Amino acid sequence: SLLLLSQVSTHLHSSSSIRYLSIYIHILSFLHCLLFFLSHRRNVYIHKEMGFLTRFFVFMSLLAGLVSGFALQKLPLVQFDEGYTHLFGDQNLVVHRDGKSVRLTLDERTGSGFVSNDIYLHGFFSSSIKLPADYSAGVVIAFYLSNGDLYEKNHDEIDFEFLGNIRGKEWRIQTNIYGNGSTHLGREERYNLWFDPTEEFHQYSILWSLSHIIFYVDNVPIREVKRTASMGGDFPAKPMSLYATIWDGSKWATDGGKYGVNYKYAPYVTHFTDLILHGCAVDPTEKFPACQDEAVEDLRLASEITVSQRNKMEIFRRKHMTYSYCYDHMRYKVVLSECVVNPAEAKRLRVYDPVTFGGIPRGHRRGKHRSRSRLAGTEAI
Repeated sequence: SLLLLSQVSTHLHSSSSIRYLSIYIHILSFLHCLLFFLSHRRNVYIHKEMGFLTRFFVFMSLLAGLVSGFALQKLPLVQFDEGYTHLFGDQNLVVHRDGKSVRLTLDERTGSGFVSNDIYLHGFFSSSIKLPADYSAGVVIAFYLSNGDLYEKNHDEIDFEFLGNIRGKEWRIQTNIYGNGSTHLGREERYNLWFDPTEEFHQYSILWSLSHIIFYVDNVPIREVKRTASMGGDFPAKPMSLYATIWDGSKWATDGGKYGVNYKYAPYVTHFTDLILHGCAVDPTEKFPACQDEAVEDLRLASEITVSQRNKMEIFRRKHMTYSYCYDHMRYKVVLSECVVNPAEAKRLRVYDPVTFGGIPRGHRRGKHRSRSRLAGTEAI
């Protein structure tokens, strides 16, 4: 056991070590239960030894929890200047003195935004965000991956969009993906939240791997997109940059454009902190950019949702999802191939009004990348 612990402490980043530790703990747990049963069955007085074993297994269980949970919880935060650059908005973007937090503002003149220095092929991207309070109709805040400046006609995109509302009504979240320019096939979902996102910071994250895209709110998975053969190029597969913006979406964001931005309530201010950029930084000029094998495996493991996480996701979707493209028969006469139709869910979502969608403005995409030299891979997740 001590030998194994020393190996794990040395190679904690290795996905194979994590798997071996998990198997080892399960075997020892079985032996522990067997010994406990025999000690009572045969009336053998080995309680002291069993006490030691019990304490040992509690420790090992805690260690196993840390090893399996460190993947997305313990990633390093990024200083703004190390990971990002100013995109647009002049003085409407302010970096705090600590270098870890950013304030974006929308006023009568302009919105604002920032973009990652590097371009990534898969990874985990996260930020804690606090949204503007009071009247916010028409305001859109976006935290997303895109390569629209590199591939204008066949771009990929993975979106978190926060849609403002009139006074007394809550902000809504919209998630969406595009692949290979499939903007005519929007895969939007919308949700309410179980908290007020204007009162304090909450964490919003995107995990993007070769086979999965998972959206998280406060470490709870709220949507999982699995790559299927039938999706073809509709699954995002080309290197992308990470963006964060605030802008005027009056034409569509609130009740299909019924309520627009009222600049009497400006400036609209949103805050970003706890920035995480953890992925495979690549050179987009390479013909076939790729992650190292170990990074691919680590992302694959991180995209495996646990039973507990899946239960939380199902509860969230049952309570808070208000729209899914899979049930929008006005847009799609034939359900898209990756959709798994749930009759109860379809019935529940019929009570919500039709929604209107809008894309992220072209002016919010930079014209020239400032990517640093290509990294060989990524730290293990």
